[in-house]
Order: sequence, then structure tokens, then C-alpha cells
Amino acid sequence: MSASSLRPNRRAQFWILQFMGWTAWVLLLVMRDLNFVPAEYMLERTGVFVIDALVGMTLSTVLRHAYAFVWDMRVSIRIATVVLGCLLTSLIWQPIKALITETEVGSVVDLTDYGLSSFIDLLPFSFSLLLSWSVLYFCIKYYQLFQVEKEKSLRSEALAHEAQLRMLRYQLNPHFLFNTLNAISTLVLQRETDLANTMLTRLSKFLRYSLDNDPLDQVPLAFEIASVKLYLEIEKVRFDERMKIGLHISPQAERGLVPSMLLQPLVENCIKHAIARNEAGGMVQITATVEQGRLLIHVEDDGPGAPGTNGQARDSSTSTSGVGLKNIHNRLREIYGAGHALTFAPRLPRGCKVTVDIPYETE
Repeated sequence: MSASSLRPNRRAQFWILQFMGWTAWVLLLVMRDLNFVPAEYMLERTGVFVIDALVGMTLSTVLRHAYAFVWDMRVSIRIATVVLGCLLTSLIWQPIKALITETEVGSVVDLTDYGLSSFIDLLPFSFSLLLSWSVLYFCIKYYQLFQVEKEKSLRSEALAHEAQLRMLRYQLNPHFLFNTLNAISTLVLQRETDLANTMLTRLSKFLRYSLDNDPLDQVPLAFEIASVKLYLEIEKVRFDERMKIGLHISPQAERGLVPSMLLQPLVENCIKHAIARNEAGGMVQITATVEQGRLLIHVEDDGPGAPGTNGQARDSSTSTSGVGLKNIHNRLREIYGAGHALTFAPRLPRGCKVTVDIPYETE
């Protein structure tokens, strides 16, 4: 990445740091002189130090432009530019120091001699000062570049995360539509046109509800329960009295945020295993509570039980069958990471119990 690709406010940051750095340098010189210079001379000496620092600020700004010019070149060229640039600017700085010292104002302090005997002795001091400035400049610049790359990486990760969630969320609609339209087709073949028309009407209401919510939204559980009721009205046409529904949602749990379209695949799974395959029908029960900062949602049925549980609770990450259940597992993992649990367990005396355990959050 080139230096020119940094954000515009980096320029303002440079000048702020430049001013702060050279101000600190002047303060260090003043604090040094306070130990042995009478107080009545300090104002004039401070003024001379400020003038000298302004010259240093100007020369270091020239170095900055030189470093920007060679920024994209080989490392060896950048190193050579730093060394030669600091050497050249320190040689330029020396006669300016002498000129300031020869003026009436500058005579209060000899800028050409900080206790050193000659120009050759002074050169390493000016050179080391500018070299230190250059090292600090490169450290800050590379840190800024690192932050820019980090922001780009986080932004790319967020976009990928968003795309994944959208894909998983939209996957539910064709899956649900296939099952529902297949049921409507069966009713039409059986010449039960009134029931088929009722299912189509309720299906349109359900799809309108689901499409009104963004795939990335988290909605209050009360809204999700309303969505499930619409879905159950559709299924009620198929099963009539064979399907019994139980809802036990605490007022606190109703305010908890959940991913949109979370419950419908779980309820659909219950209907598939507990009601559709049983001539006598069955029961689907949804319970939601809040315990110790966690929102616990239980979806239960009284069917034959989920295959593969063997009478024991099973985490969804071990094995999840069905498009809808895999979808839920993947969405919860994308949103909550390790902060969620989706488990399948037997329900006594018979049936299956699915538990969703997520952090309790409200709007």
C-alpha cells in the first residue's frame, strides 16, 4: 500500500505530532537550562530555542516529503534516503544555527555549541536528533498503515459475515415454499379447493411478514411468535384437529431479541415427525424463559423422538439433519459464535425437545 492511500486526516495527525514533538524538545532544553541559568535570561533563551525548533521542524518536514517520494521503492533505497537525508539536513542546520547565534537576539545562547568543541563534534548530535525523528516517523507511519489494513480486514470480514447470514436466511424461503406448495398441490388434486385457497391466502400473509424483515435483523421473540402463529395457521388447514399447539412465553422472554425466522424450521420439524406421520396427530409446544442472562427457548413434540439421540441430549454441532435445522445451526454460529447452544434431547414420556440457548438481549 502506498502512503498516498492513507486517509486525509493522517496529514492533520502529522502536523499535530510534529508540533507536539518539537514543543517537547524546546521544553527539555528549557528544563535543562533552569538548573544553571538565572531566571531573568530564560525568556530570551526560550525564544531562541523556539526559533531553532522551527528550523528543525521545517527541515524534518522536508525529510517527510523525501520519505514519501521513496516510500514505494526498495527497502535499501529507503534506508539510504534516511541516512543521507539526515546527514544533509544536519549539515544545512549547522550554518543556520551559527546565523541565529550571531544575531543580537540569538547571542544569549550559542546554538552551535552545546558544550561540544567543534563543528565535527556537533554533527553527530544534529544527525542523531534528525535520525531519531525519522525512526519515530517511520514507526508511526507503519502503525497507521497497519491500522488501515486491519480496518480493511475487519470490513471485509463483516461483509463476508453479512453475505453468509443473508444466504442462510434466504435459504429458508424456497425450502418452506416447496413444502407448502406441495401441500397445496395435494389439496388441489384432492379437489379440496376451499382449503387450498385458504392455504394460499395465509401463505401470502406469512411471506409478506417474512419479507418485511431484513435477514440480518434480530427481532423481539414476540414478533417471532407472531410469525410462527401465521405458519401454524397454514399447517392448521392440513391437519385441523390433529395438531395441538401450546405456547408458554414469559413476558420477559417476549422482549428478548432472536434471529428472524428462527422458530419456523423447528416447528416445521416437529410437525413433520410428530403430526404428519401420526394418524392421531400430535402436539407442538413452545416455551421461552430467561434464566441468568440467557434466553432459553424449548420447542417440543410428542412424536417418536429425533433419530440418533438414543435417549440422550445431543448438540446440534454433532449432527444436524434437514435443511432447516442445519440452517438454524449455521445462523446461530455466525451470529453468536461459541455463545450459543442448540441441543436435541428426548422428551418424556415420548417425543423430542429442541433447546435454543442464546444471550438475552433487548432493544
